This record gives sequence, structure tokens and C-alpha cells, in this order.
Amino acid sequence: MSAFFKKGLRAAAAIAALGGAACSAAAFPEPVVDSARAGAKGQATAVFAGGCFWGVDAVFKHVKGVTRATSGYSGGAAKAAHYELVGSGITGHAEAVEVVYDPSQITYGQLLRVFFSVAHDPTQLNRQGPDVGTQYRSAIFFANPEQQRVAQAYIEQLQAAKTYSKPIVTEVAPLQAFYPAEDYHQNYLARHPESMYIVINDLPKLAQLRVQFPDLYTAR
Repeated sequence: MSAFFKKGLRAAAAIAALGGAACSAAAFPEPVVDSARAGAKGQATAVFAGGCFWGVDAVFKHVKGVTRATSGYSGGAAKAAHYELVGSGITGHAEAVEVVYDPSQITYGQLLRVFFSVAHDPTQLNRQGPDVGTQYRSAIFFANPEQQRVAQAYIEQLQAAKTYSKPIVTEVAPLQAFYPAEDYHQNYLARHPESMYIVINDLPKLAQLRVQFPDLYTAR
């Protein structure tokens, strides 16, 4: 971890710590409906879309129990899974992240809690921060009925609790396929911590993760 990264993360964490109640972990309750924690070590996969995949990827790479996070595309056809095409906003793809995790260490519901609380803003329709277009939409691509059940229940729970002042617009759709993005997009934050886009948009997400969920955060 570079000195710049550490300094930037500390600064972002200080800002995060000064946030109001809307930024506190208490505003994001544990899911009432969740998958049972597995009794033995294993592997499961979740796919989330929440704006530019660089930040979502970085957040989940720092969550305990996650063994791999890969930036890519989901929602469209294989022949359209190329950054230049996806950037046009007409392919049906969303920039997404495939999260491989150990269900004996972390549940799908806990991943959802991180996704909704620090990885992105689920009230922004077809955009995320400075990025605009359907390719930046908020989406959960469920791999099985259990993931669908837990995701829909948690959205309903957050809506009922009025966690956000605006409606959640997250799409919940079946996972048809996931296509890894080009190599230069992988692990982007760790390789470009001084990029102004990363400093402004993504380092604060890691800081929020560390502040809000110290038991889930890992510095790896």
C-alpha cells in the first residue's frame, strides 16, 4: 500500500467520521431476511452494478470473506461486452463487479448492506456521481432464487425504514452472464491511487467502509 494511498485514505476517513446520521452504519440495518451462514468453507458468487466499476471493485476487495472481485459487464450480450461499446449506453450492459466470497465468513445479506451503504447511491437513476447513462445504473444480478429473495426483501426493508429520502431505483434482475472487463480496468484503484477521479469518487468509499464496518474491513 503506497504512502499516498494511506494518506488519502486517512484523509477520506476523517471526512467520513464527521458525516451525519445519514452516513452512519446505524442507518443501514442488518438484513432481516438473509441467507444462512454456511457451516463450512466454500465459494459463492454475487454480481453488483453501482456506477463505475472501479470503486465498487475496490470496496469489495476490502471486505473480509471476499476472495476475489472482478470488474466487468452484465445485462447485455457477449458481442457488446467491450468498454468502447458499453460506453455508448446502448448495449444493455451495466458496468458490474463479480464478487466471489466465502459464505461461511460473510452472508449475501451482509454484502448487500455494504453495497447499499458505501459502494454506491441506489437512489440515482441511470447515473452515479459524475457518470451518466444506463451503463452506470444500480443493479443486482441475482444468480439464484435465494439471492433474489434476500435482495428484494432488503430493498423493501430499507424503503420501509426510510433509510433514504428518495426511492431506491436498484434493478433486481436475473444474472444471464458476466463478462470480465479489459485488463487495464482490473484492480484500478490500487494501481492508480493518485488519479483525481479515484481521489474524489472512490477513496471516500473505502474510508466509509472502514469507518462504518470496522469488523468487515480488511486492509489487504
